[in-house]
Parts: sequence; structure tokens; C-alpha cells
Amino acid sequence: MSHNNDLVISYLTLREAIGFMGLSLPLVLWVGGLIEQDAVQPSISHYYHTGLQDIFVGYLFAISVFLMAYRGYEATDLWCGKVAGLSGIGVALFPTMKGLEQCTGEAVSSGAALFSKIHLGSALVFFSILAVFCFALFTKSKPGVPPTPMKLWRNRVYRSCGTVIIGSLVMIVVVTLMNRGNCPTTSLLPPVFAFESLAILAFGLSWVVKGEAILTDR
Repeated sequence: MSHNNDLVISYLTLREAIGFMGLSLPLVLWVGGLIEQDAVQPSISHYYHTGLQDIFVGYLFAISVFLMAYRGYEATDLWCGKVAGLSGIGVALFPTMKGLEQCTGEAVSSGAALFSKIHLGSALVFFSILAVFCFALFTKSKPGVPPTPMKLWRNRVYRSCGTVIIGSLVMIVVVTLMNRGNCPTTSLLPPVFAFESLAILAFGLSWVVKGEAILTDR
């Protein structure tokens, strides 16, 4: 029994660790960027090209490894965690273009263009799987066991987080197409950075709730 309890605690701790890292990443990069460069990057991915590269890559690797270590209750949870983790590593290893090339028309090397496409594809898969966790996996209940009132509240949070993730992805595409949202800016909250942050914060909150840090059954 003690061994089973330890496993439960370790799973809850893993979920909380994933969640709190997601909640802290946008703030760490935003504050760090203001301290280092007195500027906020147009997107979270652009921090790869700053002095905060190690923090950006380190966070993504840690979150990705934790996701790949996640087992959940069914094989679906296991494989979604692995796919999300691998795509997160893809986001970290293959950088987006710096932004100047896209905004000034400078020539882009074939390697940089390829890396940027892999980066975007990995990011799309990463956030899509996080939304699947929110909508389809976290909302499950044990067969034959009616959900508790707090479980129903948690499900509302999960679905809300999933909606925010998907909505943020749509807005990122819209902003990017309308005004080249990845170009350098003097704004303290560039639109692409803002919507990416919303998606990551929603991801973090869903995992913190799943880790039973809040909204636990009494």
C-alpha cells in the first residue's frame, strides 16, 4: 500500500512540476528580456536568439522530458505525452528565424528556412496535443463512478484551458498574417508573445489542477 501511495504522490508531483514550469516560463522570459535587452521579443521562440537561449531551451527540455515520462491511466495518455515531449524538443532544437529576415526581405539560408518550418510544425503538434489533454484525457472519470462536484469543476477548467490554447493558436495565425507579428517591436506585450503566453499559461494551469494542487476532492 505504501508503494502505491508513493506512486500516486510521484504522479501528482510530476503533473504539478509540468504545470508550474508552464506557468512560470512566459514570466521568466518576459522579465529576463527586459533586464537583459530592455525589450520583449516578438514571440517566445525568438528568445532562442538572445542571451536567454539556455533558459528557453532548458525549460522546453525539462517540460518535454517530464511529458515523455508521464504515464497517465491509459495507453493514450502515455503516447500523447511522448508525442508532446518529442515535439517540445523539436521546438527547442530547431529555432525559428530571427525575424529580421522575414521583415526586411533579407536572404534566408535554406537551412534556416528548414529549421523554422520544423520549429513551426513541432510547435503546432505540441500545442495541439496539450489541447487534447485538456479536452479528452483530463476530463475522463473512472467507469461506473459518477464524477464528484469538484471533478466537474476541474473538467470546466480543463475545457476552458483547451479553448484558450486553441483560440490562442488561431489568433497567432491571424496576427502573423495581418501585420507580420514576428517582426521586432518596442511593445511591452507583442501580440504573438501575448497569445503564446496565454496558451502556455493555460497549459500550465491545466496540469497544476490535474496534479491536485488546487480544486481537490475534499
